[in-house]
Amino acid sequence: MFLKALLNILVLALAVAANPVVIRDSPIRLSLSRHLNVTSVHNLLRHDQARAKALKTQALAKIGQRQLHQDVVINEVVDNQAVVYAASVGVGSPATTYSLLIDTGSSNTWVGAGRAYVVTSTSVRTADSVSVTYGSGSFSGTEFIDTVSITSGLVIPQQSIGVASRSSGFDGFDGILGIGPVDLTLGTLSPDRNTLIPTVTDNAFSRGVITANEIGISFEPTNSLESLNGELTWGGIDSSKFAGSLTFAPLTSTSPSNLFWGIDQSVRYGSTSILSRTAGIVDTGTTLILLASDAISRYQSLTGAVFDGATGLLRLTTTQFANLQSLFFNVNGVDLEVTPNAQIWPRNLNSAIGGSSSFVYLIVGDIGTPSGEGFDFINGYTFLERYYSVFDTANRRVGFAPTSFTTATTN
Repeated sequence: MFLKALLNILVLALAVAANPVVIRDSPIRLSLSRHLNVTSVHNLLRHDQARAKALKTQALAKIGQRQLHQDVVINEVVDNQAVVYAASVGVGSPATTYSLLIDTGSSNTWVGAGRAYVVTSTSVRTADSVSVTYGSGSFSGTEFIDTVSITSGLVIPQQSIGVASRSSGFDGFDGILGIGPVDLTLGTLSPDRNTLIPTVTDNAFSRGVITANEIGISFEPTNSLESLNGELTWGGIDSSKFAGSLTFAPLTSTSPSNLFWGIDQSVRYGSTSILSRTAGIVDTGTTLILLASDAISRYQSLTGAVFDGATGLLRLTTTQFANLQSLFFNVNGVDLEVTPNAQIWPRNLNSAIGGSSSFVYLIVGDIGTPSGEGFDFINGYTFLERYYSVFDTANRRVGFAPTSFTTATTN
């Protein structure tokens, strides 16, 4: 133990000498690209339900309520994630650039799914292996300590990363940039299973590279298969991306959502309540807005939607869509409106998910379990495309603000 600690101190000293920390007074912005994987979206709901099940199971395993191997979605047919946001991130010195998925639902950063990891002067292999299972895939490999370059203005030395020797479900991408809460890293190392791995955000803040331990995220709805239309702001917010005030909600205390960026909210359709105040999570890695099964049953009855076997989504006729009402997500006493247009899949992309041009497909789906289990909704990226979001680790809260796209009729 003493020798390991001594080695870590020596590695840290050498890394700091080779990579002096530069403190930035202003937030750092990173552009994000949106990708729709047309080979993998034959059933968006199944993708997201598999992810929801995996997230919930992993959380319960971490708090000792369930054995991880019992319920993780190991037997699911693994497809690539359907709709993702990715960024170019450098690792090493000189840096090799990797295309990493942005994920608030996990906290490990890793590479090697596509482009192989390149060992450089800043690379240090540890004695630990690392592995994570996601709803749409998994990876396992070795832990390294290395320099991570988010942009030229944000270089994080001594960051723990996973280097995959095996991965599935990530074709077209090199790994994940995990920006969830640090507790999600518990149990991902072996043999040091009780060790937490500082996330890239925590590490950047603790070293003074950023001056606030928070991230702001801007997504935009689009009718394109791929678009450079997202932005991640490190160490603050980009006020040019939203209008009005931010609404903050404290992180929920309800398990298992409290291990994630979990909040409490209620949902109504028009003036009719469909989900009482309950706990769920905000997740960039989930495409749809997922609600508990009983809430979806009420929503389906009120909208007249029917299940579409080809896409896995609920669908409306154009006449039904004309009568669709807004959803209201009440967060900390403030209503966040999801307009009828925001509740539907972009109609120009219906064929990309195996749908028909004569139908309107809803992006509100069934999480697969009834309410009351502490994991009753996921506000996925289709929600976040309509609201600017802030993930504030220091103050343990999540914030939302309206944007120019909140009421847009893009879809």
